Amino acid sequence: MSRVNFDTLLEAGCHFGHLKRKWNPAMAPYIFMERNGIHIIDLNKTVAKVDEAAEALKQIAKSGKKVLFVATKKQAKQVVAEKAASVNMPYVIERWPGGMLTNFPTIRKAVKKMATIDKLTNDGTYSNLSKREVLQISRQRAKLEKNLGSIADLTRLPSALFVIDVLKENIAVREANRLGIPVFAIVDTNSDPSNVDFVIPANDDATKSVEVILDACCAAIAEGLEERKAEKVDMEAAGENAPKAAKKKTTKARMDKAEEDAINAAKAAAFIGKDEEA
Repeated sequence: MSRVNFDTLLEAGCHFGHLKRKWNPAMAPYIFMERNGIHIIDLNKTVAKVDEAAEALKQIAKSGKKVLFVATKKQAKQVVAEKAASVNMPYVIERWPGGMLTNFPTIRKAVKKMATIDKLTNDGTYSNLSKREVLQISRQRAKLEKNLGSIADLTRLPSALFVIDVLKENIAVREANRLGIPVFAIVDTNSDPSNVDFVIPANDDATKSVEVILDACCAAIAEGLEERKAEKVDMEAAGENAPKAAKKKTTKARMDKAEEDAINAAKAAAFIGKDEEA
């Protein structure tokens, strides 16, 4: 069964593309028709592509890897932040820090700096500083939190990128392509899908459109995380039962040996008795 249906996408306005004069010819396979100078996206293909992307995201989550969500456009920022946080995934909704993927160690240093400021604040070190110095540090901490707070838990490169509007987030897409990180993206009729591994053709300007697609993808990620958790519990249970089984086996072996000794002793006694009679 599909994770989204045609009617839901239609109600959300996922089929509205850009003006015909702004289109990218590479999106031709995903365009159904043109009406009043606007391209209409083929939602049957959108449904198929959402299912394909959702299944791949589920497998990534199941393997315990991270998916980085990227959306710096006003219409999608809040929705992406909520949906990504709901499945405990990192996200970027402010300006994309150039070199975030290709120069990841430097970004990690900035995140660690934020953690250091927090530590010094908690242990009372800043109580000896002047008001001006404290204010400067507080401003620096706020700036780091705004830009990097949502990726504080990202200790290594993400295994995939989920992008809203590849035209606006072209730097992020290029960095991911350079490092071989798979890119999932909502692609509108004015964008180039050639650099995207999992294309979801849909309207990337409407909040409702973005929300419907993210709902399906995040639900798949949540399923992957649940399955991972269930497998972990099963493995732990199997690990606990294994020594017990071994113990039972050892006990049985001891009992078998004791019985064998008793039989041998009885045979020996009978043999000695016959000798004495003779």
